Amino acid sequence: MNILKNNFSTLLGAKLLRIQDVSRATGISRTTLTNIYYREAKNIQLKTLMGICDFLQVSLSELIEYHPQNVSN
Repeated sequence: MNILKNNFSTLLGAKLLRIQDVSRATGISRTTLTNIYYREAKNIQLKTLMGICDFLQVSLSELIEYHPQNVSN
């Protein structure tokens, strides 16, 4: 099983930021950010992820962690 971990809510909490703060600074809609925050987003555009990373000053791998499944041959 692939494991994808979304750290957006954790990062906002650590920086004492709100979705509205990110939206105002980046121009990303509150709806999009809310979907990411509550882990309901399925297909997030790379441009959106980059905007969030730039604002939070984190790398993409800090925002979204991906751990591939072990594949046995």
